Amino acid sequence: MHAVVRVALKRTIDVVVAALGLIVLAPVFGLIALLIVFDSPGPVLYRGERTGYRGRPLRMLKFRKMRPEAAGGNLTVEHDERLTRIGGFLVRSKLDELPQLWHVLRGEMSLVGPRPETPDHVARHALDYDEILRVRPGMTGYTQLAFAREGSILDARDPYIHYVTRLLPQKVALDRLYATRSSTRGDLRIIVATVETLVLRQPIAVDRATGRLTVRRRRPMPATAPRLVGKG
Repeated sequence: MHAVVRVALKRTIDVVVAALGLIVLAPVFGLIALLIVFDSPGPVLYRGERTGYRGRPLRMLKFRKMRPEAAGGNLTVEHDERLTRIGGFLVRSKLDELPQLWHVLRGEMSLVGPRPETPDHVARHALDYDEILRVRPGMTGYTQLAFAREGSILDARDPYIHYVTRLLPQKVALDRLYATRSSTRGDLRIIVATVETLVLRQPIAVDRATGRLTVRRRRPMPATAPRLVGKG
């Protein structure tokens, strides 16, 4: 497919899906907003500073998931004490990302694309992001699938160092792969895989060289392994 036609088709799909999503999901938006208001004081929405399409600043919308007095970095670890009760659910279900449909409608984001990063993280990999930022950032993509459970991967003792030294380089490689080899068929596969991840709870593996998507096999727990009992 010709590049101009593919870009136009991608943008058309973005606009149609985002517009329908905002209309159809309006009751869900309202319910989530009410739960956030009743759960803790503070605004319903949170804006995170990100570097967007072609390097433009992007104040990315999310439903607020942390307590108003929460301090610390923008990385969220599993069982993060800063999360509100509804915030924990929003993180696990990824519903906190729904307001980004507004960015998709406005052309600041796409349904599928590289994950928007903070300006300081972009500066660490400036040459790679010269390539990555040539396409619109996405609500879902290779990075979002490969690191769908990022909070459980991060080292809670020092999540920032762990992120920038171990996870961020892998994310940059995947986002650059998408930016240089994206296709309409590939976008559809990513959307299907995203549904499998969110609805069917299937962990998805992304081939770092080709972008091929497969269901990640769960490692069976050894029969002799001690049973871990979590706190109630």
